[in-house]
Amino acid sequence: MTTDTLAAYSLLMAYSAIAVYAIAFVMYVLDLSRRTGSIPVAEASARAAVPAATTARAGGGTALLERVGSVTTRIAEGQAKSVNKATRFQRTAFALMIIAWVVHVGAVVLRGIAADRGPWANMYEFSLTGTAIIVGIFIVVNLWRDVKFLGAYITGFVVLMLGLAATNFYVAVAPTSPPLQSYWLYIHISVAMLATGFYAVGGGLAIVQLLQQAREKGRLTRGRFLATFPSSATLEAMSSRLIIVGFAFWTFTLMAGAIWAYHAWGRYWGWDTKEVWTFIVWVIFAGYIHARATRGWRGTRSAWLAIIGLAAVLFNFTIVNLFFHGLHAYSGLSTM
Repeated sequence: MTTDTLAAYSLLMAYSAIAVYAIAFVMYVLDLSRRTGSIPVAEASARAAVPAATTARAGGGTALLERVGSVTTRIAEGQAKSVNKATRFQRTAFALMIIAWVVHVGAVVLRGIAADRGPWANMYEFSLTGTAIIVGIFIVVNLWRDVKFLGAYITGFVVLMLGLAATNFYVAVAPTSPPLQSYWLYIHISVAMLATGFYAVGGGLAIVQLLQQAREKGRLTRGRFLATFPSSATLEAMSSRLIIVGFAFWTFTLMAGAIWAYHAWGRYWGWDTKEVWTFIVWVIFAGYIHARATRGWRGTRSAWLAIIGLAAVLFNFTIVNLFFHGLHAYSGLSTM
């Protein structure tokens, strides 16, 4: 096949993946809607246990109070597992997501074969490959912890970014500029995309954490489906672990970028806009990890810092690439 034919098939597969992701998004939303339909049993049991605990306390029965609390906890935990059981909408959505991801990866592979290099030398290719990595990380994370409740967020984000890339960022396969003709293209950019994937999933958990905290404190009257999600403390723990992994990859990205810059332009650092924003992202997440480790930041403050960091990553990829000129202007768009 010719280069143009392979690129055309790649684009067709990308559009196909978008369509299946969109259907999966609808299924995930239906899953959330179904969870909203009834008060979770575990939450109702916890409410019902309050009068019994109060009676035990009033009668001075400390042992009875502890026994009631223990039994209630075991009942609530058992019923919570039943409540959190995946609905048919969620199972269907996750299966569709895997199918879409396989097609998506096929689009990435064909684009790479057509270009005869790593398919991430411009904004379209970076979006195509980066979103595939985000979904891949989400699928792998589900082997560690069940975070399928983030499915609507992940599929919605991927449909938006991949759709924007296919319609607004698409460029024909073309030779890369001299600075990109290096093995560092594979190392630096691939690791940056891995970091972005972990930041995306970790940031999504931080968003849900904020909503869950508001519900737990009685400040959120809607969103009853959140009662079927893990507690805010559990969400925060999962988010921080993923962000730490992303930070390790981002640190390597920053160092590899400096080495590549030396080989390409004869200096490690030149205050280019892209370099500055990459460092800003590093500082934000370094501050997040430091604050949690030494200042005891937990809850709302740490969640907001994680979200700000994710926003900085997206700003670095979109606004900086599109509207700031510099040595890293590799969007591939003729208007840039």
